[in-house]
Order: sequence, then structure tokens, then C-alpha cells
Amino acid sequence: MSFGGSSSVATGAKRPFEYGRTHVVRPKGTHKATIVWLHGLGDNGASWSQLLETLPLPNIKWICPTAPTRPVSVFGGFPSTAWFDVADLSEDAPDDVPGMDASAAHVANLLSTEPADIKLGVGGFSMGAATALYSATCFAHGKYGNGNQYPVNLSLAVGLSGWLPCARTLKNRIESSPEAAQKASSIPILLCHGKADDVVLYKHGERSADALKTNGFSNVLFKSYNRGDG
Repeated sequence: MSFGGSSSVATGAKRPFEYGRTHVVRPKGTHKATIVWLHGLGDNGASWSQLLETLPLPNIKWICPTAPTRPVSVFGGFPSTAWFDVADLSEDAPDDVPGMDASAAHVANLLSTEPADIKLGVGGFSMGAATALYSATCFAHGKYGNGNQYPVNLSLAVGLSGWLPCARTLKNRIESSPEAAQKASSIPILLCHGKADDVVLYKHGERSADALKTNGFSNVLFKSYNRGDG
């Protein structure tokens, strides 16, 4: 099932960017969890919804949105579907906090209408994984990068072949309150990365896992694979 373009917009420096089509994979069994799954740079929600529909996970509802089309610095400004602007696919890149805030808010908005007894999660691949991890840090901190309150209660985060944005400021954000430290220690995070990944290098996934663990995210599982992408 898919829905038309969302009314949500990502506010860029010059103009807002509209999010694309959202695809939903309904649970085939008892609905116990809803996960927003975020595609990688240049992709769309449809390709992942088709894959997720084949997984033997009957109790999960998958929501697969499509990122806005925007100029992307790593492509020399050429437009592409992207959750935020990025100059380098690594945790060393300059952080487009307004872009990440907008996409994290879009994810939270998609989860906000789920039933109260359903566990909520966010996951993604590559740039989608970066957005998922950013969402997890916003959940722990209780705020987006712009200071606005983060509104949903995440139960898990998953990142495949990704990296952790805003790693340099994570320590201060998590140490800002006992509640932030408690949330950071409680949320399970699964990270998977291929050792031969030549798009987002394995070392960036490994460093991101270490940054999470050293800043209070004690429930992080990092799995490596010997072939290609995570």
C-alpha cells in the first residue's frame, strides 16, 4: 500500500523540500511493532517495501517513506532523494542539522499515530541508517538538534551500512540530564556493516558503534560481515 506525497516538508536553507511517496507493509499476523524504514541516498521507499514484505516477520508493520529530492553536496549539488544534505558519507562529514531534524521529525510524525500498545522503531540503510541513528540520539536527548521536543517513545533502532551523525556533540547531549542517560542506556540498537563496503567504509560503522557505546548507549550490538554491504 502506498500513499501520495506527504504534506510534511524539510526546511532547507532556501526553500522547503517535500517528502515523496510513503509505502506501508501491513503485518500478516498480530500487530506488535511498527518500524519506519529509511532508504539510502538516491533510492525510494518502494524498493525497500518490496523487500521487507518478503521477510518472515509477520507481527511488524513497516512504513517506508521516500526522502525529498534536493541538491546533494556529495553529488556536486546534483538533485537526488536524500534525508539531508551530505558532503561525505561518514561520521566526519559536516552535519546538516536542519535537514536531519526535518527528517527525524518526519519519522516521528509517521509513528505518532500508531496505537499506544505498539512498540515503535526506526531503521535504515546507509544515509537512512544515519537518519535512524540520529533519531535514536534525539529520542535519548529528548530534543531535536534545534531544541524542539522529540515526541515519540522509541523502542529500538537499526542501522545497516550507516554512520552516526553529530557524533562530536553526542557526549554533551547525553550528559545533559539523568533522563537522557537512562534513555540512552535502555534503547536497543543493532548496527550491521560489511567489511568490504566501499560506499560507507567499514571503519565509519565501527567508529559510530564505539561512539554510541562510549556515550552511554550500552545496549548496542555491532555485527560485521565479510561481504560487501551490511
